[in-house]
Amino acid sequence: MRKTAAMTVIAMLLGGAGQAHHSFGAVYLESDSVEIDGTIVEFQYKNPHAWVHVRGAERGGIGDQKVYAAEWVSTSQLERQGIDKTTLKPGDNVRIWGSPSKNPSDNRMHLKRMERSDGWEWRGGQGQTR
Repeated sequence: MRKTAAMTVIAMLLGGAGQAHHSFGAVYLESDSVEIDGTIVEFQYKNPHAWVHVRGAERGGIGDQKVYAAEWVSTSQLERQGIDKTTLKPGDNVRIWGSPSKNPSDNRMHLKRMERSDGWEWRGGQGQTR
Protein backbone atom coordinates (compact mmCIF):
# COMPACT_ATOMS: atom_id res chain seq x y z
CA MET A 1 0.00 0.00 0.00
CA ARG A 2 2.76 2.44 0.92
CA LYS A 3 4.58 1.70 -2.33
CA THR A 4 1.46 2.56 -4.35
CA ALA A 5 0.98 5.83 -2.48
CA ALA A 6 4.63 6.76 -2.98
CA MET A 7 4.44 5.94 -6.69
CA THR A 8 1.31 8.09 -7.01
CA VAL A 9 3.01 11.07 -5.34
CA ILE A 10 6.10 10.70 -7.56
CA ALA A 11 3.93 10.49 -10.69
CA MET A 12 2.04 13.61 -9.67
CA LEU A 13 5.25 15.54 -9.03
CA LEU A 14 6.83 14.49 -12.30
CA GLY A 15 3.64 15.18 -14.21
CA GLY A 16 3.50 18.73 -12.87
CA ALA A 17 7.11 19.36 -13.81
CA GLY A 18 6.46 18.10 -17.32
CA GLN A 19 3.54 20.45 -17.74
CA ALA A 20 5.56 23.44 -16.52
CA HIS A 21 8.03 22.98 -19.35
CA HIS A 22 6.45 23.54 -22.75
CA SER A 23 7.36 23.15 -26.36
CA PHE A 24 8.19 26.56 -27.84
CA GLY A 25 5.98 25.68 -30.81
CA ALA A 26 2.99 25.41 -28.48
CA VAL A 27 3.32 29.04 -27.40
CA TYR A 28 5.14 30.84 -30.21
CA LEU A 29 4.74 31.23 -33.97
CA GLU A 30 8.11 29.65 -34.73
CA SER A 31 7.86 30.31 -38.48
CA ASP A 32 7.37 34.07 -37.91
CA SER A 33 9.87 36.65 -36.73
CA VAL A 34 9.76 39.99 -34.96
CA GLU A 35 12.60 42.47 -34.35
CA ILE A 36 12.67 44.86 -31.37
CA ASP A 37 15.02 47.80 -30.69
CA GLY A 38 15.11 48.83 -27.08
CA THR A 39 16.61 48.90 -23.61
CA ILE A 40 16.82 46.04 -21.15
CA VAL A 41 14.64 46.67 -18.11
CA GLU A 42 15.19 43.28 -16.47
CA PHE A 43 17.24 40.12 -16.99
CA GLN A 44 15.86 37.09 -15.15
CA TYR A 45 18.61 34.49 -15.01
CA LYS A 46 16.55 31.50 -13.85
CA ASN A 47 15.30 28.08 -14.93
CA PRO A 48 13.60 26.52 -16.73
CA HIS A 49 14.28 29.49 -19.07
CA ALA A 50 15.98 32.84 -18.65
CA TRP A 51 13.96 35.93 -19.63
CA VAL A 52 15.06 39.26 -21.08
CA HIS A 53 12.58 42.13 -20.67
CA VAL A 54 13.12 44.93 -23.17
CA ARG A 55 11.34 48.28 -23.44
CA GLY A 56 11.19 49.18 -27.07
CA ALA A 57 9.29 49.12 -30.31
CA GLU A 58 9.13 46.79 -33.26
CA ARG A 59 11.71 47.73 -35.85
CA GLY A 60 10.07 49.70 -38.60
CA GLY A 61 6.81 49.71 -36.69
CA ILE A 62 4.72 52.63 -35.63
CA GLY A 63 3.41 52.97 -32.12
CA ASP A 64 4.23 53.35 -28.48
CA GLN A 65 7.06 51.54 -26.81
CA LYS A 66 6.12 48.46 -24.84
CA VAL A 67 7.90 46.03 -22.57
CA TYR A 68 8.53 42.78 -24.42
CA ALA A 69 9.32 39.56 -22.55
CA ALA A 70 11.78 37.42 -24.50
CA GLU A 71 11.98 33.79 -23.37
CA TRP A 72 15.52 32.49 -23.72
CA VAL A 73 17.13 29.11 -23.02
CA SER A 74 18.06 27.53 -19.67
CA THR A 75 20.84 28.93 -17.50
CA SER A 76 22.91 25.76 -18.01
CA GLN A 77 22.80 26.32 -21.79
CA LEU A 78 23.75 29.97 -21.30
CA GLU A 79 26.62 29.05 -18.96
CA ARG A 80 28.05 26.66 -21.57
CA GLN A 81 28.12 29.66 -23.93
CA GLY A 82 29.89 31.91 -21.42
CA ILE A 83 26.76 33.88 -20.48
CA ASP A 84 26.03 34.49 -16.80
CA LYS A 85 23.77 36.68 -14.69
CA THR A 86 26.09 39.68 -15.19
CA THR A 87 26.20 39.53 -19.01
CA LEU A 88 23.12 41.73 -19.44
CA LYS A 89 22.10 44.68 -17.29
CA PRO A 90 19.18 47.07 -17.10
CA GLY A 91 19.95 50.00 -19.36
CA ASP A 92 21.80 47.96 -21.98
CA ASN A 93 20.68 48.93 -25.49
CA VAL A 94 19.84 45.85 -27.55
CA ARG A 95 18.20 44.65 -30.70
CA ILE A 96 16.43 41.31 -30.34
CA TRP A 97 14.88 38.93 -32.84
CA GLY A 98 12.50 36.12 -32.08
CA SER A 99 9.32 34.26 -32.78
CA PRO A 100 6.23 36.14 -31.58
CA SER A 101 3.68 34.69 -29.21
CA LYS A 102 0.54 33.12 -30.62
CA ASN A 103 -1.27 35.68 -28.43
CA PRO A 104 -0.02 39.07 -29.71
CA SER A 105 -1.40 41.00 -26.74
CA ASP A 106 1.04 39.41 -24.28
CA ASN A 107 4.16 40.98 -25.93
CA ARG A 108 6.22 37.79 -25.59
CA MET A 109 8.71 36.18 -27.94
CA HIS A 110 10.99 33.18 -28.15
CA LEU A 111 14.43 34.78 -28.32
CA LYS A 112 16.51 33.72 -31.33
CA ARG A 113 19.15 36.46 -31.61
CA MET A 114 20.38 39.47 -29.66
CA GLU A 115 22.88 42.25 -30.33
CA ARG A 116 24.01 44.72 -27.71
CA SER A 117 25.12 48.21 -28.76
CA ASP A 118 28.74 47.52 -27.70
CA GLY A 119 29.08 44.72 -30.29
CA TRP A 120 28.33 41.69 -28.10
CA GLU A 121 25.91 39.30 -29.76
CA TRP A 122 24.15 35.97 -29.29
CA ARG A 123 22.80 34.00 -32.23
CA GLY A 124 20.66 30.98 -31.48
CA GLY A 125 23.08 29.11 -29.31
CA GLN A 126 26.39 30.72 -30.14
CA GLY A 127 27.28 33.39 -27.62
CA GLN A 128 29.93 35.71 -28.96
CA THR A 129 31.79 38.67 -27.64
CA ARG A 130 33.47 41.20 -29.88
